[in-house]
Amino acid sequence: MLDIILLVSLVIMAISLGVCFLRAVMGPTMSDRVVALDTFGLMLIGFIGVLMMMQGTSAYAEVVLVIGILAFIGSVALAKFLEGGVVIDRGTD
Repeated sequence: MLDIILLVSLVIMAISLGVCFLRAVMGPTMSDRVVALDTFGLMLIGFIGVLMMMQGTSAYAEVVLVIGILAFIGSVALAKFLEGGVVIDRGTD
């Protein structure tokens, strides 16, 4: 029974990944694309987590950590780009 539930969740996550990818490609604004890419990273982490549960292993734990770090750094970099490259405006000295 658990295998069926995990398989159904993988199918639903795969569909969600596809929708996030389409939103990232066809998003009307740059903010929509940033949110879609961040959501794609989080969904990918969940997808790999469910795969680890199905296989009964923790072999992909490092992959999950790397994807999480890259998703965070990418979100911060894109947010900085959207702000015009200025994170803190200290004025002129």
